[in-house]
Amino acid sequence: MATLSYSSPGIRNPVAPIISRAFVSLSKTLSIPPSTFPSSIDGAYRHRHRHRPLHPRPNSISESSVSPPASSKEEEEESGLEEEEEEVDPCVEVRYLDPAMEAGSIREWELDFCSRPILDERGKKVWELVVCDGTLSLQYTRFFPNNVINSVTLRDAIASISASLGVPLPQKIRFFRSQMQTIITKACNELGIKAVPSKRCLSLLLWLEERYETVYTRHPGFQQGSKPLLALDNPFPMELPENLFGEKWAFVQLPFSAVQEEVSSLETRYAFGASLDLDLLGLEIEDKTLVPGLAVASSRAKPLAAWMNGLEVCSVEVDVGRGCLILSVGVATRYIYATYKKNAATTQEAEAWEAAKKACGGLHFLAIQESLDSEDCVGFWLLLDLPPPLV
Repeated sequence: MATLSYSSPGIRNPVAPIISRAFVSLSKTLSIPPSTFPSSIDGAYRHRHRHRPLHPRPNSISESSVSPPASSKEEEEESGLEEEEEEVDPCVEVRYLDPAMEAGSIREWELDFCSRPILDERGKKVWELVVCDGTLSLQYTRFFPNNVINSVTLRDAIASISASLGVPLPQKIRFFRSQMQTIITKACNELGIKAVPSKRCLSLLLWLEERYETVYTRHPGFQQGSKPLLALDNPFPMELPENLFGEKWAFVQLPFSAVQEEVSSLETRYAFGASLDLDLLGLEIEDKTLVPGLAVASSRAKPLAAWMNGLEVCSVEVDVGRGCLILSVGVATRYIYATYKKNAATTQEAEAWEAAKKACGGLHFLAIQESLDSEDCVGFWLLLDLPPPLV
């Protein structure tokens, strides 16, 4: 376990592991080679979920919701194949609201407004608006020519989603492309919606991953090898603001079953934190598999957790070359969260932590406590590394 002061550039003298009763110190597992972590979990989402649809059959305004009855088993099979083809029709725009979902309960949307690797009849790249909620109970897509891309177009499109699906405008809309912040923020402000730059748009990112394979690559205008117009930023990490300083930290692990318990009780036990929809992610992790995390201790744990709660925490990663931990928040902000003195032991522990994260498909967590031997957390954030979208 590494223990250090955030205000000093180096590691303090090593001490015996002091951790919460629920946590397992990573240093206790270093005798296990990283290669022995579960290999059945593919760290790259796009390979693990290639054949797993993320959403139910959409109700599109451009297709019929009534299928003709089948008169035989053969006709039923043929009908099923036809419906499957219709489901991935690259020219169909999605208009879907889960009939079991109460429309007024969907208060937060995730939004992407960007060009796609598809050319229209003018030879220009098509733009697309993709909107969903965190559970994919709401889904909406719409294509646009590149000469109408502005905040007015987006504002009117957002309003039309509310009208066409019969749902109220959301309180918040998250988006992950920093280059679109001006347009999205202006459109949202005019509708009284809070625009939130955040890479915690996991449902949207996973849906885009699926749409790349089932829609964009099958579109007649698809351009193989076309690079994304608005690539995600990965800026050089900055110094950590003083209000985010902790006092000690430790690499820790929790069994996946315990992580699930933490997520299920997040709203009742903690004032601060964020969860992920593990069912939607479909991670094939055994209950006993240890999920890596970072435990941070501070005598001012509650104020620290409150500040962290407003940052849209995305991920924590180890930079072995620099001997530091990088905290990613929002859409384009990275902080040097902590540093450690590089030696064989600390490098091995850091590499083992990253290997454990990769073995869990990128799943990890951040826990804030009053002390490292505390039995309770003040804040708990479930995090996930995902590859950048292909569009």
